[in-house]
Amino acid sequence: MAFSRCSCWRSNSMPRGRNHCEARVLACCCGIAACSLCCKCCPKIKQSTSTRFMYALYFMLVTIICCVMMSTTVANEMKTHIPFYKQMCKSIQAGEMCEKLVGYSAVYKVCFGMACFFFLFFLFTIKINSSKSCRAYIHNGFWLIKLILLAAMCSGAFFIPDQDTFLNAWRYVGATGGFLFIAIQLILLVEFTHKWNKNWTAGAKHKQMWNGLLALVTLMLYSIAVAALVLMALFYTHSEGCMYNKVLIGVHGGLCLFVSLVAISPCVQNRQPHSGLLQSGVISCYVMYLTFSALSSKPPETILDENNRNITICVPEFSQDLHRDENLVTGLGTTILFGCILYSCLTSTTRASSEALRGIYGTPESELMLKSTLKKGEASL
Repeated sequence: MAFSRCSCWRSNSMPRGRNHCEARVLACCCGIAACSLCCKCCPKIKQSTSTRFMYALYFMLVTIICCVMMSTTVANEMKTHIPFYKQMCKSIQAGEMCEKLVGYSAVYKVCFGMACFFFLFFLFTIKINSSKSCRAYIHNGFWLIKLILLAAMCSGAFFIPDQDTFLNAWRYVGATGGFLFIAIQLILLVEFTHKWNKNWTAGAKHKQMWNGLLALVTLMLYSIAVAALVLMALFYTHSEGCMYNKVLIGVHGGLCLFVSLVAISPCVQNRQPHSGLLQSGVISCYVMYLTFSALSSKPPETILDENNRNITICVPEFSQDLHRDENLVTGLGTTILFGCILYSCLTSTTRASSEALRGIYGTPESELMLKSTLKKGEASL
């Protein structure tokens, strides 16, 4: 663990055993020390990995709080089981039944505070070239103080004046950020499947079992994508309406087929030998999830049947007046979100990984040389 000259912590002055672990935790929360795993059975992690993991942990914590705010079940249970719930809501000026702390508006305010927190540290860490600079020590430590700052920013968003104007403007910011995040998720999925395909293809040179596993996983991915496409065509379309749904399903299905053909085309194979149907299969499944999310969010349509009665179409019959599809979309979206966040914070941000995001892949010899160079650099720190 590296420390600056102005640091009040020294590794040789720390106590041993349990006191040593407590001192490191205290230095991590209130000092400049980076977080680490105190248990001997736990693997050692690098300072950069621990920092990314802590920021990801803060993001997940706020996301879970937002999910609780969106849950009507939690709000009803709190009203039922907390005897002083009404008095508590009035004391914190959150409305008669804490209606200001639940729903979409509350989630927008909390996310605004979280966005300000991360944007502040984005500006704070611009052009940091060394992990031994003072700004780098603040970036890698003081986690308890950062948690208090995050809570203060999220809470302060509820006291912004002219809430209606703020929410209307923030919706456009949220839509733009959501579009950018979907693009980032696609990039992370492509990078992950590229590494996956490259590792299994390299293993196939020694054992043919890896070729069989690669073919099996690819077949499963395409089976899921085709099954999802068929089910959405059955439940979210109708012969007398749902034109928007039909166009959306048809366009997305055609784009998935086009991406699959491009992935195995000779020009792509010559430029990127590790490209294949595995990447396009993962992307097809992700596109089907996005299509399902769009269809479940669209309001249903109403037409007249043969007996001149209004019937609802463009939604599954078993989900009418229910929220099963919305809960499924929320669960899938949260799982993909946490998976991408964990993958981005646990994988090393090396030059090879950065080039892979831009579609530049080096030869195996150059990758080995890069890894040996990075190990020597880490050993010298």
